[in-house]
Amino acid sequence: MPATELRCSDADRDRIADILRDALAEGRLTAEEHAERVEGVLNAKTVGELDLFVRDLPAAHARRTTAAYAPPGRPAPGTVPAEPDANVVAVFSSAMRKGRWRPGRRLHAYAIFGSVEIDLSEAIFEYQQVVIKAISVFGDVTIRVPENITLRGTGGAVLGNFEVSPLDSGEQNAPVVHVDGLAVLGNVEARPKRGKLVADILDRVSDKVDKALRRHLDR
Repeated sequence: MPATELRCSDADRDRIADILRDALAEGRLTAEEHAERVEGVLNAKTVGELDLFVRDLPAAHARRTTAAYAPPGRPAPGTVPAEPDANVVAVFSSAMRKGRWRPGRRLHAYAIFGSVEIDLSEAIFEYQQVVIKAISVFGDVTIRVPENITLRGTGGAVLGNFEVSPLDSGEQNAPVVHVDGLAVLGNVEARPKRGKLVADILDRVSDKVDKALRRHLDR
């Protein structure tokens, strides 16, 4: 499948919004053009649709947008190992994994009287199958995934909460994240990170538009 036909992520929309912000600040776009394009970015479904909004801007040719879940050279699917590629542990503390990072094939998260946040919304998926084992004892494990992947979960709770919001991707090669775990007097939650990021983009763009307009008026 051509890269332009892949479903775009919130991270892809964010990068395009940054290009449009810079173009507004440089005077390449008027405030009206910028607002119209930002609205289109937030409603775009594919990478190709996003490219249309910046194809006439120089920055777009230096920062080509690619799908967050399609890194080159992904190994062929295989058995997920029993040993984790990494552990995220919080004991009377907090721990977080977020941004552009590689979760590997298996990740273990332990929250003991603490909190763990696993944010995969901008992760680089080297493997299509990712297993997250989440154990919470008097703590919280929160997992966020992109809206364009498949999310599955099996687990339970003892005087606590174990909740995985199932998600099905329409893309055959999209990553599959499986959450397995147990919450004892604690909480394990996994769900897609969709509406919140879109709202964040709108907030950031609105703030930046206001600042750019003020700079122009002050000149």
